[in-house]
Amino acid sequence: MQHVFMKTLKLLSVFILIVLISSSCSSGNDWRTANRESAGIAPEPADTNEAVLHIYGAKAWGWRGWFAIHTWIAAKRTAEASYTVYDVVGWRSKRGQPVLRIAQDIPDRNWYGARPRILKAHRGKGVDELIDAVDKAARAYPWKTTYKSFPGPNSNTFTAWVARQVPELELDLPFSAIGSGYVK
Repeated sequence: MQHVFMKTLKLLSVFILIVLISSSCSSGNDWRTANRESAGIAPEPADTNEAVLHIYGAKAWGWRGWFAIHTWIAAKRTAEASYTVYDVVGWRSKRGQPVLRIAQDIPDRNWYGARPRILKAHRGKGVDELIDAVDKAARAYPWKTTYKSFPGPNSNTFTAWVARQVPELELDLPFSAIGSGYVK
C-alpha cells in the first residue's frame, strides 16, 4: 500500500511541477507583446555629455528567468546623441541573421517584460577608450552566427568574451549568467 501511495505522490508532484512551469513560463504574457520600453536607468544622451558604458542583465524570458539572466552591453561616447547596444539573441539565427547585433538602440530596454539592472557601469573620463576596446572585442567575437542556450555560446558567452578581452571592464558576471564560462 505504501508503494502505491509513494508512486501516486511522485506522479502528483510531477503533475504539479508541470502545471507550475507551464502557467508561469511567460507570466501570462506573449513575448510579442511583452514590455520592451526603456526602464529609465540609462542617462539620456541629451542630458549627459560624458561617455557612458553599462553592462545590463535581466531575467531571461519565461521559465528560464527562474535561474538565468540575459546580458548585453550599451555604450555612448562623449557627446554622442545615442547609445550603441551590443547583444546576442538566438532567434536571429532562425531568420538567417547573425546572432550578434551592434546597433543604435535603447540601452536599458526591458528584456521582454523583465526590468534590467546594471551589472557594471563606467562613466566619464577614460570611458571613450574603454568603449573603443569593447567595440573592437565585440567585432572579434568568434561565435557571431552560433547560438545555443546551454552550455553556450549565448548572450552571456558574448558578454563574458568581451570582458575577457577587455579586463579593464572589471566585470564579474553572476552565477545566473549561464553560458558565461563557455569555452570551445
